[in-house]
Amino acid sequence: MESEAIVIARDLVKVYGDGAEVRALNGLTMTVGRGEFIAVMGPSGSGKSTLLHIIGALDRPTGGEVWVDGQNLARVRDLDAFRARTVGFVFQLHNLIPTLTARENIEVPMMDQPVSRRERRRRAEELLERVGLRERMNHLPNQLSGGERQRVAIARALANRPALLLADEPTGNLDSQSGAEVVGLMRELNQDLGMTIIIVTHDPAVAGRAHRILLMQDGRIIEERRPEEMRVNDPVTD
Repeated sequence: MESEAIVIARDLVKVYGDGAEVRALNGLTMTVGRGEFIAVMGPSGSGKSTLLHIIGALDRPTGGEVWVDGQNLARVRDLDAFRARTVGFVFQLHNLIPTLTARENIEVPMMDQPVSRRERRRRAEELLERVGLRERMNHLPNQLSGGERQRVAIARALANRPALLLADEPTGNLDSQSGAEVVGLMRELNQDLGMTIIIVTHDPAVAGRAHRILLMQDGRIIEERRPEEMRVNDPVTD
């Protein structure tokens, strides 16, 4: 694991609402090293998803600053292009296009990039091999299991070779075995490719695969733990 920081957040504040405002983030500071696998846990409403959205340039903070892969996001003019090049997203719902095959779904993010049709196909097949689904490349999403669909979603998130993978409750809709397979895949990506991963989860078993676990409450990180310190019935993890 390299010590270079890929994510630096300083005094992040995010306020929603014009009247009765809600502070989703309240002076949050964190650093993630390149090549780390970080889990973020906390009760509903603690700001976990908001943090992920700001790091991934899907939302802007009300205050503070965030640097991702050496860039201050406040100074990035084209956030769409930045996301496409730098960040991969995996959500609780796979959001695959139902009329496209697994391979075609993975090719979609590359269509706005300077990547030839042949290279798109080659890269998609390579990624399907990586996630163990090469033989399913021509299947539609409704012909895949929930765990397989999520693995396709992970492959799609890696299509443009991002520096950072962000996952928001990626096992939330899966049974325990499929969830374990998905998290095992992320662990492999981290170990084999050095992929930096930040995963939001409510599941201590998922968090236990990470290098570090950040516990959030009321828009702040209140504690950091190692995986071996997690307790299955920890009260901060609804």
